[in-house]
Amino acid sequence: MIKILAFIMLIGGAVALVMGVLGIFGNIALMFSPWALAILGFVFFVSGISMLKYRKDTDEVAAEHRH
Repeated sequence: MIKILAFIMLIGGAVALVMGVLGIFGNIALMFSPWALAILGFVFFVSGISMLKYRKDTDEVAAEHRH
């Protein structure tokens, strides 16, 4: 479950980061502030990567407690 959430955060952060950077440089018109979108995209992207690298999935934790 944690890995699924991390993957969703990673993909969503990457999309928000790309849209924010394109909005900052004027290539795309957004309804939101492009700076806010780029910053939030970066935060979610880094959070998703770190969760994928360092967190054990809930299934792995449950299997360790059974043995």
